[in-house]
Amino acid sequence: MSELRFLTAGESHGKGLTVTVEGLPAGLPLTEEYMESDLRRRQGGYGRSKRQQIEQDHAEIIAGVRHGRTLGSPLALFIRNRDWENWGEVMQVEPFEGEVKRVTRLRPGHADLAGAMKYGFDDVRNVLERASARETAARVAVGAVCRRLLEEFGVAVHSHTVSIGDVFASPTSRGEPDWEAVEKSPVRCAGAKASERMVKAIDTAREAGDTLGGVFEMRATGVPIGLGSHVMWDRKLDGLLAQAVMSIHAVKGVEIGGGFALTSTPGSQAHDVILPPEKWDGRPWRRATNRAGGLEGGITNGEPVVVRGALKPISTLSKPLPSVDLITGEEIQAHYERSDVCTVPAAGVVGEAMVAIVLAQSMLEKFGGDRLEETRRNYEAYIKTLGPRGRQE
Repeated sequence: MSELRFLTAGESHGKGLTVTVEGLPAGLPLTEEYMESDLRRRQGGYGRSKRQQIEQDHAEIIAGVRHGRTLGSPLALFIRNRDWENWGEVMQVEPFEGEVKRVTRLRPGHADLAGAMKYGFDDVRNVLERASARETAARVAVGAVCRRLLEEFGVAVHSHTVSIGDVFASPTSRGEPDWEAVEKSPVRCAGAKASERMVKAIDTAREAGDTLGGVFEMRATGVPIGLGSHVMWDRKLDGLLAQAVMSIHAVKGVEIGGGFALTSTPGSQAHDVILPPEKWDGRPWRRATNRAGGLEGGITNGEPVVVRGALKPISTLSKPLPSVDLITGEEIQAHYERSDVCTVPAAGVVGEAMVAIVLAQSMLEKFGGDRLEETRRNYEAYIKTLGPRGRQE
């Protein structure tokens, strides 16, 4: 059993996005139709650009599956860019005969300047095409594959919008948001009134030629105790989750559980009381609260894993900021290319994918197995060992 890992390739306006996933056990049921749901959810959300009406993302399985089940060999996916038809000359692979129209107007907040300096480019398009959040469509496809694996073990991953701009959702009284209401909301917020205010905030930003960021939250339920490890820094699961969510385009902050809010509370109100067995409600080692976000010492503790991402406003503005030309150094207005006003709702779907990927990696690291039945057998044997040491069967 090899480590579960993935690679993506492709540019925003190129022919498409290619994904290779290695390390999946054989025998996992998987279809293109299953992945399509998450890809559609990523394209939704109020505040998206017109490109989402052009692209109808579909992940084509081109290797690694036969008759609806994984083979244990690398899985290969391809997501075609429908907008490629309008960019064939600009993004052609073959040498271009003629003068290339270069992008030299640098955008503050984007990878334009740093990427051009790093790689020695005189055309920012060489950077912006790969730095684009279009790449997250590939990650969402991988996340859907990992979600399919996690489902086999009763693990579910959801997300919702916590805030957009200065509009915050009301906290839920029962811990878990109404996920059905989240998916019906145009901004993926369970609260109807907060959703309306968020939509209005996006409209105001659009009219002003501006953009908005916000906070999105992922929750994974059914996660067993014992994923991750305390023994080395790079094996701590909270660190791996933070890296995964921080890698999403425009994310500038990540917190787990109570996060930054815990810094202003005394220790007596910052930790999760361990309940006695009669209050476990069917799963071992329940807690009275979940301020730790399901992780202690880099290890899952059996409570839901809760991770939030802070998304800055998008750096491509329809009313561009002042900037400088890459070639001449002349003061100009930053480059503008069709863009979103707000992507917080979509970022939650990408966040789900990244959390699902990390949890699937950790599950396979702990339980192994070259085929699904073997992984399940190892998982079930481990679950039987949980509980007070003097009361195990």
